[in-house]
Amino acid sequence: MIIFPLGTIILLIFLIWATWRTAQLLREVPLTENLLLLPAENALRFALILACFGLGQISGLPHAQLGWQWMEPARDIVVGFFVGIVVAMLVPPFTHWAVARFGSHIYSPIIVRSVLPRNRREWLLVPLALVLTVLLEELLFRSLLLGGFGTIAPPLVLAIAWSLIFGAMHAPQGALGVAVAAVLGLLLSFSFLWTQGLIVPLIAHYVINLLQLVWASHDKTVLESMNADTGSHL
Repeated sequence: MIIFPLGTIILLIFLIWATWRTAQLLREVPLTENLLLLPAENALRFALILACFGLGQISGLPHAQLGWQWMEPARDIVVGFFVGIVVAMLVPPFTHWAVARFGSHIYSPIIVRSVLPRNRREWLLVPLALVLTVLLEELLFRSLLLGGFGTIAPPLVLAIAWSLIFGAMHAPQGALGVAVAAVLGLLLSFSFLWTQGLIVPLIAHYVINLLQLVWASHDKTVLESMNADTGSHL
């Protein structure tokens, strides 16, 4: 059915455009509210999530193909948390090393700064809003683009191709953000293929993003120094 692949690609293109447009607006207009807590943004994410589920149903593919199953839930939950925590522990020191080695121009904290909680209320709400962001990306990149398109192209080729695009979507965060996101996308794709389910990549992705915010909140000197050095890039 042409509706599924065409609709999925249109959804991908829209998400890429929306990501770039958001980054552009962040540079042009000072944001006074947390990006993850804007009602319009969350309404859009919710609508796109429904679109992903709708495309999955329209595809006619079994839920197993899309990763919408619980084969070994206990194992998947444990693995998801383990992968997320390990990766989240490796990214900060690697970021420090890369910035020290190549210069602050390779990384822009513009996105992290826009979603970093600034008070107790936001620390309660942001983790909840983050669920929508992660769920949307995993449904699109893992369930639809990797699982759904797995019937028309080799999974390994798809994993590499979509991971590169996933990395490119993080271009507003600089070359380092692109590289880290691409590797992360590949890791999440392999975990999806290995477990044949969405639970591991979903949990791992969420834990990584949440712990990234925790790290940033305790290491603001890095963000401030990057902001000073990169100037207009932020």
